[in-house]
Amino acid sequence: MNTNNVAASLGDVTARTLTGTPRIELGRILATPGALAYLANHRVDPLHLVQLHQQGKCGALDQEDVAANNRALIDGGRIFSSYIIGGDKVWVITEAVDDAGSRNSTTVLLPSEY
Repeated sequence: MNTNNVAASLGDVTARTLTGTPRIELGRILATPGALAYLANHRVDPLHLVQLHQQGKCGALDQEDVAANNRALIDGGRIFSSYIIGGDKVWVITEAVDDAGSRNSTTVLLPSEY
């Protein structure tokens, strides 16, 4: 992922609590400028997509990607979601578990920003 494009934190998540049953640790929640602008243009709250992602509602994925996410819940790999908004994809990616056993970040981005 091109981290130069990751410019915005989604702010104080405690002020906008994510609800539902979490399936994964999110770490720091980030969004790229392009994703924030695109979602704002379509009146979609990026935290809504993060909430779906955290609950395991991974959007428009094929069976192979769904299976990879299920394996990642066991082996600590990357978790990937893809949502169709306004005819284009918006991705949410939670990084793999690090050496300390934590997932450090979840990023909302456009595929072109990966």
